[in-house]
Amino acid sequence: MHRIALACIVSVGCFTGDAVAENWPAWRGPAGNGVSVELHLPTKFGPAENVTWKVPLPEAGNSTPIVWDQRVFITCPIDGGQIRSLMCFDRQTGQKLWQHDVPYPHKETTHNDNPFCSGSPTTDGKLVYASFDSAGVIACNFSGKLAWSRDLSGLDHVFGPATTPVIYKHLLIIHRGPGEPTHIIALDKRTGQTVWDTPEVGKNDKLYGSWSTPVIYRVGDRDEFALSMPGELKGYDALTGKPLWRCAGLGPSNYPDTAIGENVLIGVSGFRKSMMAVRMGGRGDITNTHRLWHVPNTQQRVGSGVVHEGHLYVSNATGIVECIEVKTGKTVWKERLGGNLWGSILRAGDRLYVSNTQGEIFVLAASPRFQRIAKNDMGEHIKAGLAASDGQLFIRTYENLYCIGKRRRLLTGRFSKSDCLILARIVHRRDLDGTAPQAFSFLGAERLTCWR
Repeated sequence: MHRIALACIVSVGCFTGDAVAENWPAWRGPAGNGVSVELHLPTKFGPAENVTWKVPLPEAGNSTPIVWDQRVFITCPIDGGQIRSLMCFDRQTGQKLWQHDVPYPHKETTHNDNPFCSGSPTTDGKLVYASFDSAGVIACNFSGKLAWSRDLSGLDHVFGPATTPVIYKHLLIIHRGPGEPTHIIALDKRTGQTVWDTPEVGKNDKLYGSWSTPVIYRVGDRDEFALSMPGELKGYDALTGKPLWRCAGLGPSNYPDTAIGENVLIGVSGFRKSMMAVRMGGRGDITNTHRLWHVPNTQQRVGSGVVHEGHLYVSNATGIVECIEVKTGKTVWKERLGGNLWGSILRAGDRLYVSNTQGEIFVLAASPRFQRIAKNDMGEHIKAGLAASDGQLFIRTYENLYCIGKRRRLLTGRFSKSDCLILARIVHRRDLDGTAPQAFSFLGAERLTCWR
């Protein structure tokens, strides 16, 4: 952790937000946890209301758009996945600037609810990366020129994979699974060369596998990443890929990402299986030493949740959203929103955004007391996560890509202490060459000096 940055934040307990503009560089945002520091996202919108632009997409898809300054990137299948495409749009107008296609004429299995190219792109502001499962991994510059590509062999699972790369320092970490083979591989993000490769158990079985993306967290003086794997939550060294710990108690099939609380990790299973919380810092089998609580049977869960001020907010596929106390695992409230609630939850300040597959996007209070702020009907099928940047929402439906709201380059207001800690974690993630943190554009020399 950058002690100077953290001291500047925590010493005042908050941070005036008018000096920071936020990018959304990965499918779960700057810190990989579904949290945005935006304070003025739109709460009322629709297919013809508060729309800055919309552009049609060639085919249905589940991947989330990412945003970096003037660019919006998305992955999309074409011709039923015979072509895997990375697309770039102008943030101001929605005009398509370029498209890089990867042909893949070979047979690959998937599920109707999991179209090809379900993994979202990732960017460090220099290159944009996409993992196309059996069709390989690519890196393009912001002009659309291919920097490198890798063929990492085919993946075989009856429901298909959904692979989103994660950037850590000089590494591009990719969980390639589920199915046969399953492994976690780190490539040099500048060249595409393999740095490490960690094998995992893989089975081509519809009731076995993990679709989770690695989530990086800080514990002590080191960085680790967690993955909800079949039957267990696992932790790895972020630099080497070495498995560090495991905790038994998850179900055999896991969709959501691991949620991160204060010194706590929360693993969530799909197929109405289990959920559990694990204290950070363990080594080896920590089932009996670090598992805080375990709920053996839960509702069906597909989307990833968020933690805020000691509470986990999670969506259930049955149309119910739930608030759970992180310390105990006890439900604080449970409310039916309706539809098939597959969406991952986005938190922006004290608001939660979550979508169902019917195209309704709900805005809720991030509070232990339930409050529905708004319900917005886009009228189009949605499975992708929502992206937030500079006061705007970016929504990918099965038909269109939407930019919602007016751009506000400067955030106004003050952040809570928990948001300041999130910002501090983001500041800690720097390139090895010492470049500025990649999640934000800093405006104002005084603030920039403070953060560095």
